Amino acid sequence: MKTACVILAAGEGKRMKSSLPKVLHRVCGLPMLQSVVDTARKLGSGGVIVVAGSHIKELKEEITGADVRFVLQRERKGTGDALKSALPEIRDCRGSVLVFNGDTPLIRPQTVRRFLSLHLKGRNAVSVLSFKAEDPSGYGRIARDDSGEFVRIIEEKDADAAAKRVREVNSGVYAIESKALGLLGDITLNQAKGEYYLTDIAGLALRKGLRTAAFPIGHEEEFMGVNTREELLLASEVMRLGIVRAHISKGVNFIDPASVFIHPYTVIGRDTTIYPNVFIEGGTKIGRNATIYPNVRISRSIIGDHVVILDSTVIEDSIVSSGASVGPFAHIRPGSKIGEKARIGNFVELKKTLIGAGAKASHLSYLGDAKIGSNVNIGAGTITCNYDGKNKHLTVIEDSVFIGSDTQLIAPVKVGRGAYVGAGSTITKDVPSGSLAVSRTEQRNIPGWAKKRQARAEKG
Repeated sequence: MKTACVILAAGEGKRMKSSLPKVLHRVCGLPMLQSVVDTARKLGSGGVIVVAGSHIKELKEEITGADVRFVLQRERKGTGDALKSALPEIRDCRGSVLVFNGDTPLIRPQTVRRFLSLHLKGRNAVSVLSFKAEDPSGYGRIARDDSGEFVRIIEEKDADAAAKRVREVNSGVYAIESKALGLLGDITLNQAKGEYYLTDIAGLALRKGLRTAAFPIGHEEEFMGVNTREELLLASEVMRLGIVRAHISKGVNFIDPASVFIHPYTVIGRDTTIYPNVFIEGGTKIGRNATIYPNVRISRSIIGDHVVILDSTVIEDSIVSSGASVGPFAHIRPGSKIGEKARIGNFVELKKTLIGAGAKASHLSYLGDAKIGSNVNIGAGTITCNYDGKNKHLTVIEDSVFIGSDTQLIAPVKVGRGAYVGAGSTITKDVPSGSLAVSRTEQRNIPGWAKKRQARAEKG
């Protein structure tokens, strides 16, 4: 293994005032630890090691990536002890170990790549990624000598008045060569805090005559640590704007960029237009020239080219094929697929239903557990009665079928190709291809009934 990435994520995050581990709080829909893991994985490293504390089980359940390994820091004795806990997992590393904090979700891989390049070019044993802070309060200051060479990191609590005026601060990202990892055993316990500080490794390396440097190449917002709900909101807004700008640069049109939410894993094609108050979640893919109108939420779905999603529609874990139209006020529930140029209209709900190419369900229908062919017309008020109180059953409607308004299809049932179902019918038996199915009772009119009712009401 040439390079390994270690993410320190054992902090409890008490200031978040939450039972959820701090690093699992979401930024733009993604756990902040997952954002750091994704950055580490983009570096092409030999592995990602997450150092966790008492919440290790929750972290394992939430964080994805087959190459991610977890180690337990049994006692919270500081960042130096946390990295020491990871040594068994990185013992085969013969190159650089990159160290990150799990609560800094805005770190960009290109910044870390540049940092690692400078570290390797300088043949350093230890390097620190630093940045200039507008307000350096709370950060460890980077101390340099008169020639500008790095000397050490001064923690806030140890800083005198002169040191506190220094704006170059430690980001918490380190590059450490395997030969310098032994210095972890030389870090002494901070008596005031009862912790071992990883920041001490830089000064120790210098005293051992090992090449050490700090590179001030970071941008302050990238290294924002999230410790409170307010900081979580701020980080979310920074990430949200970054995501929107990235899509704009690729040819996506936003009517009001300030009012949309786009998950980091979302893919959107060129010339697609996103209207205000749209939420796109969980790795959704949207094709080219699509239009997403206001108040729409799309989650974990695939939207094809030239699709129109009209106002106030919800789409979850489904596929909408090219040229289709959905909404307004439609609900596409998980497991549904809408075919090319199909139309799903006002107040239509789908659940685990396949809609064929060119089919239409324009008004006020529920279609659940159904397989509907191409060029089918579903009349207003149609219901597939899929649940018998114990099991779900399938409704099959073959190509070119016409279903009249206010039809109930009692599953399991099949309507054959080209058949017609009269409005107001309740279909309990299969309908052969090319047939007309009608199940209405004969209408009976009773002359004078209304006057007789009125007279009875006046007497009583």
